[in-house]
Amino acid sequence: MLGAIVGDVVGSPYEFDRKRDIAHSKVFPLVIDESCFTDDTVLTLAVAEAIMSVMPKRGMPIDEKSFSEAVKKSMRKFAERYPKAGYGARFMYWLLKSKPQPYGSFGNGSAMRVSPIGWAFDDLETTERFAEVSAEMSHNHPEGIKGAQATASAIFMARTGSSKDEIKSYIINRYGYDLSRTLDEIRPKYHHVETCQETVPEAITAFLEGNSFEDVTRCAVSLGGDSDTLTAIACSIAEGMYGIPDEIDDMILPKLDGFLTDVLLKWELWRA
Repeated sequence: MLGAIVGDVVGSPYEFDRKRDIAHSKVFPLVIDESCFTDDTVLTLAVAEAIMSVMPKRGMPIDEKSFSEAVKKSMRKFAERYPKAGYGARFMYWLLKSKPQPYGSFGNGSAMRVSPIGWAFDDLETTERFAEVSAEMSHNHPEGIKGAQATASAIFMARTGSSKDEIKSYIINRYGYDLSRTLDEIRPKYHHVETCQETVPEAITAFLEGNSFEDVTRCAVSLGGDSDTLTAIACSIAEGMYGIPDEIDDMILPKLDGFLTDVLLKWELWRA
């Protein structure tokens, strides 16, 4: 899950195609003064807190309704604490409603917040089901659900020993994403877009093409577009395969405040 936070912070200065030439070069400092956490980090940690609240010990059975209500409650609590983290307008409206209902979104928010689910369960089927539950409370369009499930599946497979070829084959066959393009083929015409269908395949491609956690990070940022979210998704998968170098941890953690750091530390202890 920390991978998503790393990707969010590293990608944040390049969102909306800012500093496009620097990003495309892949040669840039991973953290600069402008680097910060955004809604990707806030909502990822909200999902993590929700999981821990209904599953005090990893591996305990949980029911879907309790989980769904816990995620709603946690996301609203975190958004109240961080109201200016950069939420989409429709999602912000959803957060403010007394009884929020799904609104047919296929935005990439369902995939950016799903990474804790990729680490929480012990089989792929359950991972995919709870990824769907986490998405459908707001992003209940089939593409919104698919983006969350594909991301969580790739994380689960990466952390449980699947090869990149196995992950690629599964995602293509199960979810129908086009993973045939290289980053060099995607990059020239890619632009800022916030849909699952134009973010998740690109993020998975960055993971597939990168040869280390840091290289995946640089590959994802190099595409531009909605770079904090795209990089959060790519790095959440890369963490499962490569882990995260200590030196990158040391650069990212100071960008979090005490509250978010506490949630992250609780998650690491829970996951262990």
